Amino acid sequence: MYNRQAYQSEHKGGCGQMGRGGFGGKWGRGKFGGFWARQAGSFFQPPVNIQETDAEYIISLFAAGLAKENVKLSVKDDVLTISYEGDDASATNESGTTGNYTYQEHGNRPFERSFQLNDKVITENISASYADGILKVILPKNPATNKPAQTISVG
Repeated sequence: MYNRQAYQSEHKGGCGQMGRGGFGGKWGRGKFGGFWARQAGSFFQPPVNIQETDAEYIISLFAAGLAKENVKLSVKDDVLTISYEGDDASATNESGTTGNYTYQEHGNRPFERSFQLNDKVITENISASYADGILKVILPKNPATNKPAQTISVG
């Protein structure tokens, strides 16, 4: 199982989705910053951790403030897709009035993450929960395709 975006995009981990940069002000942080994100369609991917136990894989997606009813998980062609239909109300502040932000890092943005399962998961038993800003997806291992590591001695 692997994170499809890490192999299909320029995001290779490390310093977060936008990298480290010394830009400030209206240019934001990182390589693209707030100015370029607005020009490029506000590309957003929440960070994930993938944990493996003896019986399952656990994907923890870190995204605070999601509405559970807008989260969608689907499996097609052995690819798990986690998507969110946010409203990206960047023009509305917390009090409900419209205005311009001087700087904004948090918003209710839509996203999509995909994970190749490689026949290592029993897709009918996938479960998910959302609490404390973390979407946790439990992927039970398929015992037929998950074989333990084999030790080979050198003679």
